[in-house]
Amino acid sequence: MNRSTSAATTPGGGPADDPGRFRHVLGHYPTGVTVVTAKEPDGTPVGMVIGSFTSVSLDPPLVAFFPGRSSTTWPRIMAGGSFCVNVLAAGQESLCRDVSAKAPDVFDRHPWRGAPSGSPVLAGVAAWIDCDIADVWTLGDHYFVLGRVRELGVEKKTGVSPLVFSRGRLATLPPHRDHDDSADYTWPDWL
Repeated sequence: MNRSTSAATTPGGGPADDPGRFRHVLGHYPTGVTVVTAKEPDGTPVGMVIGSFTSVSLDPPLVAFFPGRSSTTWPRIMAGGSFCVNVLAAGQESLCRDVSAKAPDVFDRHPWRGAPSGSPVLAGVAAWIDCDIADVWTLGDHYFVLGRVRELGVEKKTGVSPLVFSRGRLATLPPHRDHDDSADYTWPDWL
């Protein structure tokens, strides 16, 4: 006996073509908070907050993120040909807000050093992934940016709490205290 109901009769269900509903429902899925940085051809540092970052492949090492097609920052990042994904940690909410607000002095007020590509690695991040742009596709109202990882690292050791975005708010998860992150290079089979 089938006891399932259709989505139309499920409480809280509704059409997927309602942008407000789509955003509300997907807001229940927490995402990591990253700042994708680069250097423009003239050497100017640039960055944008991205919550749609993901790993794609281990062999070769590939990652992806999805900037909006209306973004004015993405063309500046693309012009540099490479980027660095900075995984934000607890306590970096002001950095996240400054980058989101496109504060003109964000790279003067928040310390950073250059990754191998020259892209900024922001001080205090949990981890960083330095990449070359491998390919870009248009998907709906976003771009799919594929990056080939050239180098990566963990900045903070044991006890870091990641910054996450869930239900319209920045939040943190409890720190992992059961092992040293610097020695953990195992990947689950499902990744």
